[in-house]
Amino acid sequence: MLPKRCRAGRALELVQRDTTSATIADRLHSAAIHLLRRVRRTDPQTGVSAAQLSALSVLMGGPRTLGELAAAEQVQPPTMSRLVAEMEQAGLVSRTRDEGDGRVVWVSWTAAGEGVLVRGRELRIATLERAIRALPAEQRETLVRALDIVDGLLDHVS
Repeated sequence: MLPKRCRAGRALELVQRDTTSATIADRLHSAAIHLLRRVRRTDPQTGVSAAQLSALSVLMGGPRTLGELAAAEQVQPPTMSRLVAEMEQAGLVSRTRDEGDGRVVWVSWTAAGEGVLVRGRELRIATLERAIRALPAEQRETLVRALDIVDGLLDHVS
């Protein structure tokens, strides 16, 4: 039997906590989604769309082709091409043709694009920091241990 859910999607406490892998995975998935949705509420303060911020975050790892960027963002190449054109017009990214294959277009962030992404990250982190600061020290320590485990999970999730 699945636990009843409260409004925020967290499982209500049961007499005995369910520690099956499926339940833990379900709760972690829900918590991650809800946490991201809440911290993203600050994104409008950056002055760019959520889609633009997301694309900029992919470019944080270095230049990408339009196709790579579309795949990373799970959109069709024409959609990404339109988004990149808007971002280029706003001075957030630059496009260059591949020297070896003129059909390939590389997208890189500009200093302005990097600045927007840094600002968005700062806003999100500040939101989380305020919430974490309000936790008792014991819960903050538990959170640090839990983050170590979550970081380790990244090695096992493709």
